[in-house]
Amino acid sequence: MSKTDAGVRPERILELSERLNVVAGEKIGEIASVNRAAKMLVVNAQVVAARSGEAGRSFMVVAEEFKRISGQIDDVAGALEQQVRADLTELSAIGGSILGQLRGQRLADLALNAIEIIDRNLYERTCDVRWWATDSAVVNCVAEPDEAKAQHASRRLKVILDAYTVYLDLWICGRDGVVVANGRPDRYAVQGQSARDMSWFRDAMATASGDDFAVADIVRLEALNRAPVSTYATAIREGGLSNGKVIGVLGIHFDWQAQAQTVVDGVRLTPEEKARTRVLLLDQTHRVLAASDGAGVLSETLELNVGGGVMGSYAKGGRTIGYARTPGYETYEGLGWYGCLVQDAAAI
Repeated sequence: MSKTDAGVRPERILELSERLNVVAGEKIGEIASVNRAAKMLVVNAQVVAARSGEAGRSFMVVAEEFKRISGQIDDVAGALEQQVRADLTELSAIGGSILGQLRGQRLADLALNAIEIIDRNLYERTCDVRWWATDSAVVNCVAEPDEAKAQHASRRLKVILDAYTVYLDLWICGRDGVVVANGRPDRYAVQGQSARDMSWFRDAMATASGDDFAVADIVRLEALNRAPVSTYATAIREGGLSNGKVIGVLGIHFDWQAQAQTVVDGVRLTPEEKARTRVLLLDQTHRVLAASDGAGVLSETLELNVGGGVMGSYAKGGRTIGYARTPGYETYEGLGWYGCLVQDAAAI
């Protein structure tokens, strides 16, 4: 960075303002001190002139003139101090405002980066579910259901889960919503349970083609030991064809807590910033989906003042809040979620 660049940094403005404030105070104080000494000399000169009678009259004129000049010096010094203080106060305010704007912009940029990482991650989930729903083991499991096909599909799902560690479980449901196979039956005994009333099942059944998918809000799923999950689903179709008849639903349960926590913990902040910054992922209603401090997940709703904007920052109550709305990724439009950073002011 050049000296010119460094000179326009808001931190440099504040530094120079503080330095000038100290120097100006010192020099104005020195002027006042010298002038006080001069006034003492005037007083002494007036006393001597008065004692000298007629001979001291001309000296008295000089002393009076010097007294007048000393008064003018006081006026000039006072006006200088008042103007310098006012200008330095304005300069500090400008530097502080610029610094605040840059800090807010940085927080908004970090919020955007966090939500973009989530978008890219969830886009892959939409690809996974549409791909795996065409797997022959998955299709056959609901096309001609029997115990052998269910066990084969379960083993196939386990192979997928062993390779894709971001999932808690994968469920194959019949048209009636009953789970006929899952990838971790030893951990989650869900076979025979119904997903009929879950939104992702209903939405998947209503998809127009194999290119479509459904997604549910983050919830704690009782069947998965109340783990918070993001569930993606699509219809299983005859022959695994995109335009085939709907014969079931594949639901894949993304391990939200572990993956989201990695994202909010991975935002690039200095150790000092981390101590006073809360990194959040919020849904479309500003409900906390993930938090760097682990607090309020799925229970707290943030009062986020976005004003209809997709990205920005603002100050409130000694804090700077930066936010960014999901831009989506590839064919994944996102769910209206936000990345958000809430940063307390630095200690003085």
